[in-house]
Amino acid sequence: MIRFALMTLATALAAIPGVASAESLSLASSFRIGSGGVICTAQSRNADPRLRTMFDRGYAVVCRDAASAVGRLFVFRGAASETSAMAELDCQPSASVEIPGASEAQRRACVIRATGLTYAIYTARKGRQTYVAEGLAGYDSALRLGLVSLIADKRVPGDVEVAVTDAGDAAAFARVQAGNLDPDEALAEGYGRNNEGAFAESAEFFETLVTRNRDGAAGFDRASEYLANQALQQSNLGNRPQADRLFRDAIAAADFTDPLIARLIRNFQAIHALNRSDAQGALTTLSKPLEALRAGGMSGDRLSQGFIDEPLSQRLNRDDDEMVKLGGVSAQLSIPERAALLDAQAEYLRGAALRLLGKRAEARSALQSSLSQLGGVRGGAVVSMNWLSAATLSELSLLEEADGKAGAARQAIDGAVAVYARSYPGSAALLAARARLAGLLARSGDREGAIAIFRDVVAKSSGAPGGGIVTQRLLRPYFDALTAEPGEAARNAADYFAASQTLLRPGVAQTQAVFARELSGGSGEASTLFRQSVNLSRDIVRIDAAIAQLRAAETQDEVTRAALASQTARRETLGNEQTAVLARLAAFPKYRVVSNGLLKLADLQSKLRPGEGYFKVSLVGSAAFGIFVTANGADAYRLGMSPEELNVAVGQVRDTISRNVNGQQETSAFDAVTARRLYLALFGGVDDKLKATTHLIFEPDGALLQLPANLLIADQAGLDDYLKRIEDPDADAFDMRDVAWLGKGRMVTTSVSPQSFVDVRAIAPSRAKRRYLGLGQNAPALRVNAAMAGSAAPGACDWPLQAWSNPIAPGELRLAASVIGGTGNEVITGAAFSDDALVARADLADFRVLHFATHGLVTGPRPECPARPALMTSFGGAGSDGLLSFKEIFDLRLDADTIILSACDTAGEATVAASREAGIATGGNFALDGLVRAFVGAGARAVVASHWPVPDDFGATQRLMTGVFSAGTATSIGEAMRTSQQALMGDADTSHPYYWSGFAIIGDAAKPLISE
Repeated sequence: MIRFALMTLATALAAIPGVASAESLSLASSFRIGSGGVICTAQSRNADPRLRTMFDRGYAVVCRDAASAVGRLFVFRGAASETSAMAELDCQPSASVEIPGASEAQRRACVIRATGLTYAIYTARKGRQTYVAEGLAGYDSALRLGLVSLIADKRVPGDVEVAVTDAGDAAAFARVQAGNLDPDEALAEGYGRNNEGAFAESAEFFETLVTRNRDGAAGFDRASEYLANQALQQSNLGNRPQADRLFRDAIAAADFTDPLIARLIRNFQAIHALNRSDAQGALTTLSKPLEALRAGGMSGDRLSQGFIDEPLSQRLNRDDDEMVKLGGVSAQLSIPERAALLDAQAEYLRGAALRLLGKRAEARSALQSSLSQLGGVRGGAVVSMNWLSAATLSELSLLEEADGKAGAARQAIDGAVAVYARSYPGSAALLAARARLAGLLARSGDREGAIAIFRDVVAKSSGAPGGGIVTQRLLRPYFDALTAEPGEAARNAADYFAASQTLLRPGVAQTQAVFARELSGGSGEASTLFRQSVNLSRDIVRIDAAIAQLRAAETQDEVTRAALASQTARRETLGNEQTAVLARLAAFPKYRVVSNGLLKLADLQSKLRPGEGYFKVSLVGSAAFGIFVTANGADAYRLGMSPEELNVAVGQVRDTISRNVNGQQETSAFDAVTARRLYLALFGGVDDKLKATTHLIFEPDGALLQLPANLLIADQAGLDDYLKRIEDPDADAFDMRDVAWLGKGRMVTTSVSPQSFVDVRAIAPSRAKRRYLGLGQNAPALRVNAAMAGSAAPGACDWPLQAWSNPIAPGELRLAASVIGGTGNEVITGAAFSDDALVARADLADFRVLHFATHGLVTGPRPECPARPALMTSFGGAGSDGLLSFKEIFDLRLDADTIILSACDTAGEATVAASREAGIATGGNFALDGLVRAFVGAGARAVVASHWPVPDDFGATQRLMTGVFSAGTATSIGEAMRTSQQALMGDADTSHPYYWSGFAIIGDAAKPLISE
């Protein structure tokens, strides 16, 4: 899988674009500000009205942790124009300051009236030039470094630190960060996240651009480019049907007389094919004539000769800040130069596809052609294309290895690592290159060297945005090495456990990106601390790299030792600061949801009680692995089924429990044989230890997300008795009282991640005064005023209004409200149960149990639509969409012991058939991770969710929930559920898993349903 373009021979490293000496800043369209700390760049903005002559220049200062520009930089020939913001500022008189390289300089301290933010304006002179830096005072270090760099006409090293205490009002500062994005800044940030391998973050930026373009926002007029980029990110994240749809939309919106957009879409579609492992499809795409040629657009010869027709003249007359490229091509490059770079990328992709098809000589030729084309644009000095150079080196390393040239392969991949380390330090792309190096070492027989590098990659992946997504497909050699021998697996359990936590499902990555942006843009203490923690993490990564370089220096003289001591002391200080910030952040549920730090094995073991076992499944490429952890030990091993075999087996079992046939749910004789095979594939290696376990904490992956573990069959004897009995044609195959279910002798918790389990276990009980709030029976949409329900024209991926026409009866809610006891309980149904009414309620934190009996929409309405998990509600006022989305849930203020989602398929995909149709191999990712993480982030301790529509037959659900709700506060919810399920298991009418197995407890089943 390519994921994103990666580039050639190590012997040609000196000629790689970006390795050449840095160009003068006066010739650059963008440049990195400083050398460490928060990543900030100055991006050319030559359409600013303050620029009066062709000699004037303007830049926007864009920083990684801010959603919009934090400042502006200017160079004027002669006197400076006054800032356009003066009318909005209250300023103090100017004061003289010292700015290196300037003959005179002044600083003005101001306050933005509307927000209360402090604002700084620097003015400096050197010769005939006047230099200006202005922006948020919290980013003063970025403003000063940018100013000094422009004066020196070269990048000046230094750290960019965000001074939160100098930012003014914290709430106002957060509002600026979460404010409307300038289209060019958003586009640049989206490309930048892609280059670093942070695909989930990149997808969020491009989705914002697509939405604003659709809404007609000023400046958002490049629908095709935005859609193509959004399609690429969804492809990178593994959401294939959605990517297909977005590519179709991009093509429909494209102007194919534009030679750049034609090339961009061609290249992106080729990457999409490679992401699907369709190398031949990629070649076919790359071999098609550009639509621009067939549509009467400019020919290649006329383009190279500089001919400019009307469409091109219109493009060139646009703001010079346009960046039509994958990954930061200079905005001041000419149209032919940009086209040449996109063609160079196409040659790289052609080479990658040919290598996958085993055509190594042709692949090498294509990669060399790519390098040649890159070198032909400004002598190969386009620094912003370094990512493509490094990608080709990675690809050529694989070619050299296939040809048996281990030394050349190592040289090429070392070159790629060096390029990424220099241009994208601390990025997911760098980690991926190092993982490829480790894989090469493993295949070459250097097992210990490979393990050492893999261990370091895993340790750093949690601190690199997108690190888990980019590296997870490269970790198979690591898992193989760690579980090669049973004895070694036990010794390597801690390393295995750490690596397993980096394997994020696509739904998790995108959900965390959404929540992280929500939290970062917030105005409360948690948001301020979160921004501080992000900045500290980046500082620590930078200093760790500096320490490593100092330790590796050939000459360990007094200067080097002093520098090492200084950096080491600084690292300790930052580490202490980070520990303090994280300790404070740990109190906030929203942070616990977005945190992706790696939990140590010993830390998990310290939280496990006698009789408890934590079992985590990890799917790595074509293999499946598991680790079973108890307080005293851990066993890591390869499972007895591959991911594909698990998918088939789960589908077979699910189809006998709840299957949608012509709109009706059907249940058939349970596939007990496959359920037993699944048990052996998962737990066969630890069967004796599981038998001694009274509480199983199960963390599923892939298709196993769609199946509760309690219905697996833990003993062969009972199965044999059942199979023998139903040989009689008159026997009742639904009577399964003989069977020893895994959930019969133990309670089961479903876990989202080890860290989430530990966090939930540590949370104090709810302090809410009221026991129960029941919500359900939405009003059918057809009864809603058409002006309300149809205020906006429905899109292709909107749910049809008919989806609201089958509300769930409220009997279960009324029963629970009466059984659970206490005073002040509420049941809200009908029109009062709307999304906007829920969001507006200020007393949700007063309830210890929130019970939703409504449909969960956990897939898109069609396979090509994005899965946006939500709970169906009634339609409310203007703007209501009749859905409580996972983002809206995340922003609720709760203090609940338990959330109950007694809805259709909230814990899995809508049906296995729907999952297969959508091409989702990991099924349930958005439902389990999106809705559950949202509720936990809002302040819930545990979530009880149904895997299929709850049954009404034989009063099964009523009996089950009555048993759970009436168990009392001294009984854990897991034990209450197990006891209630056991009663149904022992009844011939309800012993089939359909009746008792559907609810999963996500969080910690050892906690009570309601605390006292």
